[in-house]
Amino acid sequence: MNYKWYSTLGKGKYFIQRSLLIIADMLLLIDMIVLMVSGIGMSQYIFRFLDLNMSWFLAMNLHVVSSYASFLLMGFHIGLHYGMILGMFRKVFHITEKSEIRTWILRGIAGMAAVYGVYALVKRNFISYITLQMHFVFFNYKEPFIFYELDLLAITILMIFAGYYLQKLFIYLKAKEKRNE
Repeated sequence: MNYKWYSTLGKGKYFIQRSLLIIADMLLLIDMIVLMVSGIGMSQYIFRFLDLNMSWFLAMNLHVVSSYASFLLMGFHIGLHYGMILGMFRKVFHITEKSEIRTWILRGIAGMAAVYGVYALVKRNFISYITLQMHFVFFNYKEPFIFYELDLLAITILMIFAGYYLQKLFIYLKAKEKRNE
């Protein structure tokens, strides 16, 4: 799907933004491969002919870590492309003029969601799962499903926020460096 993008990896200059995007993409690619291999290792039935020789416990641990990591990495990846996504929304909804009020309202909503995302990240034990402090995923089946989904949305917004503003920081630092030359 991204053959054209992969073919350009050896071309052009590697400035900080491009390097950040490539690192995030490569981590996501590696994570997805680990996710697939660990899923195959856990099944121990469907893909028996592959003879992975992987213990179920190792496969399950790799799967939990890579699942939670991929969730965070995907949000971060979206954040690195968020400027392009905003441009597409503006085009689809025919938004041609800038509105400072709308911009600040949307930034405020995103900021509040990102702050709540930090809370949800802790509440949902993401760090404990990624660092294997917890080996099994536990769900509270008495909690309404919508609360779980809203927490995941807030964590995604947090990661989009982090990716987008980290990229903005690098753009700012690069511009400042050029001004000082």
